[in-house]
Order: sequence, then C-alpha cells, then structure tokens
Amino acid sequence: MKVKKDKKEVDKDRKVKISNNMKFTILAIVLIILFAIAITPVTLQNDTFYTIKIGEHISRYGIDMQDPFSWHEDLAYTYPHWGYDYLIYLVFSWFGMTGIYISTCILSAILGISIYLVNTKLSKNQIFSFFITIGAMYIIRGYIAARAQLITFILFILAIYFIGKFIETRKLRYAGGLIVIPALIANLHLAVFPFYFILFLPYIGEYLIAVFSEIATNRKLKIKLLKAKIGRIEKQENSNEKNKEKINKLKEELILLEEKIDRIKIKRSKELQDPYKIKIKKKDNVKWLIVVMIISILAGFLTPLGTTPYTYLVRTMQGSTTKNINEHLPMTIINHTDIICVLIVFLALLMFTKVKIRLSDLFMLGGLFGLMLYSRRQLSMFTIICSITLNRLFMNLCNIYDEKMPKKLLKAFTSKMGMLILILLISALSYYVAKDKFDDEYIDKNAYPVEASNFILENIDLGLARFYNEYNYGSYMLYRNIPVFIDSRADLYAPEFSGKENDIFMDFIEISSISKFYEDIFEKYEITHVITYANSKMNMIIEKTEDETSYKQLYKDNRFVIYERLKSN
Repeated sequence: MKVKKDKKEVDKDRKVKISNNMKFTILAIVLIILFAIAITPVTLQNDTFYTIKIGEHISRYGIDMQDPFSWHEDLAYTYPHWGYDYLIYLVFSWFGMTGIYISTCILSAILGISIYLVNTKLSKNQIFSFFITIGAMYIIRGYIAARAQLITFILFILAIYFIGKFIETRKLRYAGGLIVIPALIANLHLAVFPFYFILFLPYIGEYLIAVFSEIATNRKLKIKLLKAKIGRIEKQENSNEKNKEKINKLKEELILLEEKIDRIKIKRSKELQDPYKIKIKKKDNVKWLIVVMIISILAGFLTPLGTTPYTYLVRTMQGSTTKNINEHLPMTIINHTDIICVLIVFLALLMFTKVKIRLSDLFMLGGLFGLMLYSRRQLSMFTIICSITLNRLFMNLCNIYDEKMPKKLLKAFTSKMGMLILILLISALSYYVAKDKFDDEYIDKNAYPVEASNFILENIDLGLARFYNEYNYGSYMLYRNIPVFIDSRADLYAPEFSGKENDIFMDFIEISSISKFYEDIFEKYEITHVITYANSKMNMIIEKTEDETSYKQLYKDNRFVIYERLKSN
C-alpha cells in the first residue's frame, strides 16, 4: 500500500530535484567548455588565412564583388561569408592570432553548450544529453576550426530547438528565431543557406502523411457526396415512392459507412497510441511552421550580396570543384569507425528493443545519413542534429524499461563520488585529445611556405611575377600579400563564378595530377615563377630532367622549392 506524501515532503523532494538539476547543469557546462577547448586546434587552417585578408579588404574597400588577391585579372568574387570574414579580421586586428584561437575556443564551447541545452530541453533529461554532447563533439572534432561553418553549426542546432518549441507552443518568439537565423546565414555562410530549409522537411513530411492518413481513414468526401445526393433527391418536387426508396437506401449506406468509419477511427486511435515502431502524430502547428518557412526563404534577400544565397549552391553544383575537393566527395563509411558505432546503436535500439521513433525523426535520420554519404562534410550535420534523435530513443527506452533511470543517474552523478568520477573521466579524455597539440604553433611551417614566402618578398618583384602555386597553401601566400594562381576559395577559380572562359581550378587539378603537361598550362597563363612541394610529382620531373634552360632553382628547403621559369622571359 502506497503512503501519500505530505506537502512538506513533496516540497523537499522538489527542492532536492532542482538542486541536483542545477548542480549537474553547472558541472556539465564546465566540463563541456573544458572538452571544447581540448578539441580546438591551435594551428590555423588554410581557409583562415584568406578569411583574415578578405575581412581586411572589406574594412578598407567594402564588398566590391571582385577578387583582389589573385594575379588573374577581373575575377568576380561573391564574398560567400563576408560577415564572418569581417568579424575574424576585427578579432585578428585587435588580438592577433591568439585572438583567433581564443574566439574559436569560445565558439566551440558555445556549440557544445548549445547541443547540451537543446538536448536537455527537447528530451527532458540531463545525463544522456551530457554524454551524447561529449560524443558528438568528439566525432566532429575535425570540423572545429576558425571557419564560418562553426557558427552555422550553432545556428542549426538552435533552429532545431526553435522548430520543436514552435510546433509545441506556436509562440512568436520561436517563429522570430526561425526567421532571424536564415538572415544570419545569408551573411555569415551563405553556402549552407538552402540546407537550412531541409531541417523543416521532416516535420512537414510527417504532418502531410498524418493528414493524408486521416483523409483516407475518415472518408469525409464520400460522406459529403452521399449527403449531397440525398439532399438533391429530397428537394425534388415530384417526390414519389421510387425516390423515397432510393433515399432510404442511401441513408442506410450512409449509416453503414459512418459505422465503418467509427470502427476504423477506434482501430486507428489504438494504433497511434501504441504503434509498432513508427509514431505518426498530426501536429496542427506544423501548418503554421510552413508559413514561417516561406517567410524565412525571403530572409535571403537581407544581404548586400543580392540573390547570391539562392544561386550559390546551384552554381557550385554545376561546376567541377565538388568532384575534386576531399570534403565534398562521397563518404566511405568503412573509414569512419565512430559513425559505424553510432549507426549500430541506432539499429540496435530500433531492432532489438521496444523503442519507437517519431516519423519526423526517422525522416531526419535517413535524410541526413543520405546527405552524409553523398558528401562527407555532412558528417558534422548528421552528428549534431541526430544527437537529439538518439537522445529521444534513450529516453523512450527508459520509459519502457525503467522510468526512474534518469533520476537514478542524476542522483548518482550529483553525489560527491559521481561528480569526481565525471570530472576525472572528462579531464582524461580532454588530455588524450589535446596532448598532441601542446607544442603546436599557429602556423605549421611544414604545411605552409613560411620561409619560402620570406624569400619571395625579399628577392622577387611581385609586380612582374606570376606565380604558380598549389591549392593547399595559396591562402597563406595571399595572407602574406603574394598574388596567387589559386587558393582554397575553389569556386572563385571555376568559370561558373569567375566569369572567365578558362577553368583555372581544373587547370590546377590537371597539373597536380600530371594528366596534362604542366608546361602547356604554364605557357597558357604566362607563368614566370613556380612554388611547389619538394616531393610533388612536378618537382620530381623537373629535377629528373635537369633542364637548366627551362627552370632556375631560386630556393629550396625541406618542404618547398621555388623556380624561376626561364621560358617566360
């Protein structure tokens, strides 16, 4: 026999619960910040170098839609993340590279905290949310960098929260958030602007299926037709026995149909309350979400770049850059053990337990998995967004087998021993992730031609030189104010964006792969100087042929070599 608790005991339990929740939330946020700093790289990526210079250019000349850093003349440039570039330049101008590193740590921490809090709010638990957040951050650690994508990760996880809360409450503040986010994306990282609207589709898809299912179940149209037919016959002035008989038959048919619909409704209601695996629920606020999405599409015009948010992705997909850049290539799943483990967990929960999944979550999971296979860079979005789905499945599992499990875990991890274990565990993991970066510098001299650039600036007239350089360090060269043949702004060098007939990007690809003789392309562009990796195929050919009449070696270190191309004179 259960004894009903008095008001004092209830209040005491509530205060203990609030205290434990607050205690764990503070601990979780501190540990997430620690881990976020641990996974943030010290060494800058090549994109960060051109980000600094573009921000500097914007601060001086505004957005002129022209590239100022390549020696190719009159290349059109779309400034796809001008807002982020400008902000990073401000950080750099005030605090140097240390400022960029600290700002990346801060954004990384904000991302981790956002994933944790959104999971906590939507899935109503803290322990699972914390461990899932740490796991998600560990998986996407390779995507943590001083790049615009780090801000869009935060915006996307917030968008999922706003969508969920808007469907639940239909409050205007969540609709406002959903409209503001695409406006920010259009100025900070417009390459992912179309992706934002993919996040709405799973919820809309579930709603439409629920509506169609309801229509099929209710057969309202058939009932209306029968009633209309009965009404027409009853209005006829020359009513006779034959018409009365017809009316009676139609009424009997109507009664039978309504009884059949009632039986189907009861059966359908039971199925919805306890579905086998997939939960489908008609949420009326989704129709208002569709309105919000349509308004959000118009937010792409709130940018100085005109219609670029709507055309950028289409033009990118028309070109060849996505077929030749690693992060855009299809994902080979066998090389990603962490993703395989995540998929195994999803499959195990759905196949071997009584756990049920929302149709919208299933759509989101399947859609993002498909995008991830199509382009490996979407691994980050799959991990971040689907963390919420995984969290819901764990909570569903607890509700089926042990409803008190989350409370038990919370109590265990807010005890002194539990908190100590958690602190030691995350500290050890943070050390494991960060230990190889303790001696790293902001600029990796093995990856970027630091000394070679010093030589160029001291010994070569840049007003007359036309350098051939390679993709991976072109951004560093332009950061050093050396005009480049190409850099990691790949789209700039494709005809879809540059406005030129020459496909500079593909010419680079053909040189680097030796699918074309480099001399033919050098002649085409009137190259005067070459900087390349010392172990590149092209340098091996130049050294092997020992053609002193074509190339004069000006500089060489362990990683880079510089030639003057004598044929250009």
